[in-house]
Amino acid sequence: MAKLRTNHSQNDNGNIYRAGVFAFIVAILYWGFSYMGEGESPLLDDLKTKIEETTGGGDSPSNNTSSADYLPTSTTGQVVEHAFYSLSYSEEHEQAEWVAYELTRERLNNKVADRTDNFRPDSKVKTRSATPSDYRRSGYTRGHLVPAGDMGFSERAMSETFYMSNMSPQLRNQNMGIWRELEEQVRDWGRKYKHLYIVTGPILTEKELDRIGKNVVTVPRNYYKVILDITDPEYKGIGFIIPNAISDEHLTEYAVTIDDVEEVTGIDFFPALLDEELEAELEGYTDVRRWKFSEKRFQQRVRQWNKQ
Repeated sequence: MAKLRTNHSQNDNGNIYRAGVFAFIVAILYWGFSYMGEGESPLLDDLKTKIEETTGGGDSPSNNTSSADYLPTSTTGQVVEHAFYSLSYSEEHEQAEWVAYELTRERLNNKVADRTDNFRPDSKVKTRSATPSDYRRSGYTRGHLVPAGDMGFSERAMSETFYMSNMSPQLRNQNMGIWRELEEQVRDWGRKYKHLYIVTGPILTEKELDRIGKNVVTVPRNYYKVILDITDPEYKGIGFIIPNAISDEHLTEYAVTIDDVEEVTGIDFFPALLDEELEAELEGYTDVRRWKFSEKRFQQRVRQWNKQ
């Protein structure tokens, strides 16, 4: 996985807490390697270094640690780094094949910025991104990949989510329905589990539903979201494949393993975060019972949001 773009605004107490979590994780992993008869492992040393980098200090984007270690693989060769998230842009489809970022309890509890709606091209995309006009009268909404609701902790972070490189054409009932529910559910998990790594994107390996605009933007049939929690000593990961359509199905019906998402997209999401054994366990297995879902929100989606 990638070391996603980080902006550390935590206070000293937060750093102390993270240090404690890190120490506990390392202790558990050390026990695991020792139990297998391997003793002190270079893999454990690598993981220790990577987690220390992730939990390091710094109060501004300029103090972020490098994202190169943890970002997913890019099949397009065009990775764009903004202050608070990174993306891999597909010129062929005029949208990102993935966006990657961190979601923390501290960020979610520190809302200072309102939605801006300043949709605009992304000047960092060397081949030029799609434009707002591509979506006008197309029948599709400008669907956020990095949700604006995840970035209210900073005016700059909020504004960055309105680059057209972060948009993908979504049917309104999908965007305002099951996609909204999934985004709000992930924010619940961010508050509960404290620190998540998230990768989201359209599935561009399938035949498209449509093409829109002068830039011929692909309308995907399906979207994915991959979530990794490494603050819980147990570790866990989950993936979702969501159709670009209205749905009355429960979110759990769309839960898959991270390996499943990798297979359909051709993207390796977490190539450098963990050693191969732990990565295989996290990516090859998903237990939805370890992720609490809101039944109230599901009912609200079916009864109200799907009809908007």
